[in-house]
Amino acid sequence: MTEMIMLIVVILPILLGVSLWLPPFRSRKAMRVWLEAGVIVNSLLVFLMLSHRPEGVLTVFRFTGNLSVTFRLDSLGSVFAGLVAFLWPLATLYSFEYMEHEKGSEREFFMFYTITYGVTLGIALSENILTMYFFFEMLSLITLPLVMHTRTREAILASRTYLYYMLGGAAFAFIGMIYILTYGSTSSFVPGGVLGEAAQSRQDLMLIVYVLCFCGFSVKTALWPFSSWLPKAGVAPTPVTALLHAVAVVNTGAFAAMRVTYYSFDTQLIRGTWAQKAVMTLVIITIVYGCSRALKETHFKRRLAWSTVSNLSYILFGVVLMTPLGLKGALAHMVFHSFIKITAFFCAGAVICRAEKNYVHELDGLGRRMPATFLAFTLSGLALMGVPGLCGFVGKWYLAGAAVETGMPLAYAGVAALLISALLTAVYMMTISVRAFFPGRDFREDPGEQAGDPGWRMLLPLAVFSAVIVYFGVHSGPLMDILDKML
Repeated sequence: MTEMIMLIVVILPILLGVSLWLPPFRSRKAMRVWLEAGVIVNSLLVFLMLSHRPEGVLTVFRFTGNLSVTFRLDSLGSVFAGLVAFLWPLATLYSFEYMEHEKGSEREFFMFYTITYGVTLGIALSENILTMYFFFEMLSLITLPLVMHTRTREAILASRTYLYYMLGGAAFAFIGMIYILTYGSTSSFVPGGVLGEAAQSRQDLMLIVYVLCFCGFSVKTALWPFSSWLPKAGVAPTPVTALLHAVAVVNTGAFAAMRVTYYSFDTQLIRGTWAQKAVMTLVIITIVYGCSRALKETHFKRRLAWSTVSNLSYILFGVVLMTPLGLKGALAHMVFHSFIKITAFFCAGAVICRAEKNYVHELDGLGRRMPATFLAFTLSGLALMGVPGLCGFVGKWYLAGAAVETGMPLAYAGVAALLISALLTAVYMMTISVRAFFPGRDFREDPGEQAGDPGWRMLLPLAVFSAVIVYFGVHSGPLMDILDKML
């Protein structure tokens, strides 16, 4: 019976989201209490599931043969599910205050926002590639209305770009899924891969399909040259962009890349081949390209979006090293980057909400009026740079160590890309903090400026995430020990 909890944590947020349209809530407050309580309960169920991990599998629907929608909680899924369950209640709380200043239907927004929680957990709990692909594509469709929430011309165009890229990525990922279903010994995710002798005898085809499959799933991580959709999606409300850039969409792309690389294809067959070099080259290009674009971007949220393009490829870099230490570093950075980037985006959202500023040059002196907000932003910027004592350093350390361990010349080039990225990150993140706190002698403060730190519903998530950034920076040992045991 413990397996049933896997279905419950996926279905409950979906039903919770749909319920927002069924009864006429007496007030906005009643709807929010109902929603927050439901999300918290679901997260508590996830943590209960993680502490009493189900041993078996739960088949929800079987099509034919080995084609089924099946759930199982393994080590990799535990990390992703725990991360999502921790972030979502706080992100929902933040959204309540932010959406008071946003145009569009609040009820519609929270319906899709909450359903996304369940769909993301469906990806984390997928037992086989068909189940993961099903929820992966459902995620694209559910988040599409969130991107176009404001219904402006810019939002409509961004949602079209988003849809085109997601459909294109789905087509490449579909090729990989069909290949696994055809040549794999099973459709399930198995450490070490599932390809049999038939696939190994056609190695050239296998390598081509792996590259297509990896790129297809990695479209959601904005892998170059499929990067432009992510900054454009920044037209959505900040809770959505934080969701896209820190939790749901981009992390599911990285998670899916881990799954197919380590649990469907055989890393022993791919390591050292042209396919590994090809995907690693794309990842290294993306690391440098993303931070370079962030450096020249003047729009606050789009600068953070380009930063995400770069940092998500840190995770992919660990994946394509195709070693246990590489996977460990990728998982660690996925966790740490989620906390860092959601903090940065929530700070940007507070600025947009309270000061109505959207561009970097408009932030001069704002740190004096919003000290808590910009202190949290500065902390996230330092962590993103990889300053020792903060969690971003830990993830980069393990990724660099995994790269050196391989001895590959291309992996050393990846380490160089990490160093270049750290330098550029220092420039484009600290520029904002310096402007906010030290605007210069010629700065004249506007006496009519009403900006100030947001209310407790925004500040509480920022405080919690900032504390986590520091905690994992100085006390990451227990988490890394857990990852060691899992892998």
